[in-house]
Amino acid sequence: MEEDVKYMKQAVKLAKKAEAGGDVPIGCVIVYDGKIIARGYNRRNADKTTLAHAEILAIKKASKVIGDWRLEECTLYVTLEPCQMCAGAIVQARIPRCVIGCMNPKAGCAGSVLNLLDVKEFNHQVDVKRGVLEDECSKMLKDFFAKLRADKKKSDLT
Repeated sequence: MEEDVKYMKQAVKLAKKAEAGGDVPIGCVIVYDGKIIARGYNRRNADKTTLAHAEILAIKKASKVIGDWRLEECTLYVTLEPCQMCAGAIVQARIPRCVIGCMNPKAGCAGSVLNLLDVKEFNHQVDVKRGVLEDECSKMLKDFFAKLRADKKKSDLT
């Protein structure tokens, strides 16, 4: 879907903001009625809190815009598969659709480790589309961690 690529490109831009601030490059946008109503990017290091994930920050902003905790007509776009906290927040916010850039085999909870977005016993399930701009999202993360390892190695030598 061309629309999915358009919005994922916006999430990628936000991920680059996270990286510029020293955080893992993860970005998220929430779309309602064809418009981006909320943006978020990873700020765990910047804000010194576990809770400052891109999805959590975007969900909080979208709820303010909508005026409700239920985001039942929104689509969430995120560059990296949500963790358990973010997947839980997506379910709790009743977001019907989630579009993911790349998967996270070590911590992803939208199909990699678990799929919290499709637990039949929960009162809400999320339609998930995976792999939108996958190569770009994956490369951004791999490059970030390669640089981090190289910088650590350099500092270990001095």
